[in-house]
Amino acid sequence: MAKNSLTKTYESLPRLAKIILQIVFGWIVGGIYRVVRYTETKKTSTLVAGLLGLIPPVDLVLWIVDLFTEITEDKITFYAD
Repeated sequence: MAKNSLTKTYESLPRLAKIILQIVFGWIVGGIYRVVRYTETKKTSTLVAGLLGLIPPVDLVLWIVDLFTEITEDKITFYAD
């Protein structure tokens, strides 16, 4: 993974800031995060989840899961290898 990657920058934000971002923009943040994460890890499942996360009915489910994992684990973990 790159030293100063976009996902590392997001992960370095304070927990409260990430929770607020998830509440307000989580419907798009999760999909973009996974697509960018794919460029770093090259795991196909991450890309598929990221692209699906940009589709309106699916992004609602990922938004809820991502908000939960941000609160409990302080990072997006579901299909974000």
